[in-house]
Amino acid sequence: MSLRERISGVRETLSRSWVLLVISLVLAALIWLMSNLYRQYSGTVSVPVIGICNIDGHRRESVNTAVVSARCRTQGYRLVREQSRRERRPVKVVFDKGDLHRIGPDVFCIVGGAKNSYAGAFFGEETSVEAFITDTLRFIFPAENHKKVPVHVPQSIVCRSQYMQSGPLRVQPDSVTVYGEDARLEAVEKVDAVRLSLGDVHEAAHGMLRLQIPEGVRCSHDQVSYELPVTRYVELRSQVSVEVWNAPAGHKIQVFPPVADVVLLCAFPVSRDPLSSFKLYIDYRDFASSLTGRCVPRTLRLPAGVLQYRVSPEVFDCIESL
Repeated sequence: MSLRERISGVRETLSRSWVLLVISLVLAALIWLMSNLYRQYSGTVSVPVIGICNIDGHRRESVNTAVVSARCRTQGYRLVREQSRRERRPVKVVFDKGDLHRIGPDVFCIVGGAKNSYAGAFFGEETSVEAFITDTLRFIFPAENHKKVPVHVPQSIVCRSQYMQSGPLRVQPDSVTVYGEDARLEAVEKVDAVRLSLGDVHEAAHGMLRLQIPEGVRCSHDQVSYELPVTRYVELRSQVSVEVWNAPAGHKIQVFPPVADVVLLCAFPVSRDPLSSFKLYIDYRDFASSLTGRCVPRTLRLPAGVLQYRVSPEVFDCIESL
């Protein structure tokens, strides 16, 4: 091998060594940078916030932006990114109505420890707040035309044999606030939910129902929760004498027929016989105000465990004896 070839080989070896050295240094720098960027650091972060809250009679979204600042601890690259932003889009945060305090006709604020539960919404779940620098956040929720109307739930409920509703359908909330122009509000008397259709029901049912909000108005809620109490029942049948109550002295009323067929629908299991305390009576005052002498019998408060009752016949003929 000639001297020139040896020198050329040495140069190639040195060149490869330098390339490997540079690559190693770059990789080392990148590893060092990445490891440092992923470490936890503390720094001050400021975020503009738009408040959102369902406050009766007021706009849902604040018309102003409040800036919240805090000393935060997070990964280095996140901290660099947050602190290097010159302009930042406001974060929309939904506040609980109970955390906002009215300090003016349309001005509401959140102060002190109430801000802690919204730290994740302000700065992100990956960031922990060491201390808030901003003490009070003020939001302006302008007043709006509004009215409160009931929620109506169309329903089609079919229970399994020997099961029935043990009470009315419970809806929460049972009324909502609608917002809009006066002319549109006048036409809104209620807000319907989507139809609740249930079949073969044999246990309590619950869930959520979407509201059908009328066009041109805004509603404080877009859905409601419902709870349908259902229980198993048994039927108890008997004949019960129809009594006459509150008749003045010297007045005697005869009732035809004198007995009624009664069916009691009782929650299962039945702990005591409800027929022993079930009473049917004609109130003399009902007879006195009747033109035909036909009266509907009354009953005392239903015994415990009785869900419904049926009486046959439903109307009785009453005659006053002299």
